[in-house]
Amino acid sequence: MAGAKPLAQTGKKNVAHAARLSVAPMMDWTDRHCRYMHRLLSAQTLLYTEMVTAPALVRGRALHLLDYSPEEHPVALQLGGSDPQELARAAALGGQAGYDEINLNCGCPSDRVQSGTFGAVLMKDPARVAECVSAMREVVDVDVTVKCRIGVDDQNPEVVLPDFLHQIRSAGCQRVTIHARMAWLQGLSPKENRDIPPLDHDLVHRMKAAFPDMHISVNGGITSLEQARSHLDAGLDGVMIGRAAYHQPSDILAGADPLIYQTGQVADPENVVLKMLPYVERHLSGGGRLHQITRHMLGLFAGRPGARGWRRALSEGAVRDHAGPEVIVEALSRVVSDTQSVQAI
Repeated sequence: MAGAKPLAQTGKKNVAHAARLSVAPMMDWTDRHCRYMHRLLSAQTLLYTEMVTAPALVRGRALHLLDYSPEEHPVALQLGGSDPQELARAAALGGQAGYDEINLNCGCPSDRVQSGTFGAVLMKDPARVAECVSAMREVVDVDVTVKCRIGVDDQNPEVVLPDFLHQIRSAGCQRVTIHARMAWLQGLSPKENRDIPPLDHDLVHRMKAAFPDMHISVNGGITSLEQARSHLDAGLDGVMIGRAAYHQPSDILAGADPLIYQTGQVADPENVVLKMLPYVERHLSGGGRLHQITRHMLGLFAGRPGARGWRRALSEGAVRDHAGPEVIVEALSRVVSDTQSVQAI
């Protein structure tokens, strides 16, 4: 399968180190094309797939959902589901595909996810989550991790979150990412659940103090590397960033290696664009469309001179029939020329 890699080449220790900073799994956003570009910006950051449901893999045999490029490592597969045996079979498929980590979604609040009895609703049934984790760990040699909320609906996070962590730790989960917001399963849309419930980063820090042996990452409302570094300096093991990493990928990922991992140099987004061109060629030669890749590249120059011209050139050019790499090259000229114009003033 595309992307398979011997586990010995990655290793649990390396993945845990990579998890100092990660890009959140985001439906319709963090597909393989997005992750390939993110990897060019940062060699170290842990990347996550979009959530893939266990039924889609096990019953639907939609194994193409596991495809990725070897360059994406370290990369984690996020699974959605609630049946331990079905999740175990899905995890085994992910392990065979060479993923460096298998993650269980216990944080998504969408109605579709709730109807399948997985996502954030699982916060109400930590015993089931523990059973799922145990079943998945039995069939893979990589870490099985969990992404959760601090609670749902009328739960008291100070009570339910420690119990949740205790039960999944007892099942063998040593790494967890906590979205520091409650999830309201009724009355708020998934989008509103990302903004309206107040953040409680302090609670996540208290959980690290209560569970010092666990690798705990915080997620939610973090929009800069400086904020990420402050959480790490305060004792957390990792920080996961979502929308900011997608909409302003250069701001978050280009400087991640030297600032978060103390290695490498700040990536130049112009060089990243040029490095994307061979990847684009391969995608097009396989029958793909240009916009499937360029839609993830729109924010590369956010905040820089020429960013508007870059976005417009990509948005308008990439959807045309037979659009090719020349669209990207022309769009890049908008950034370079505008930058040079500013410098000449």
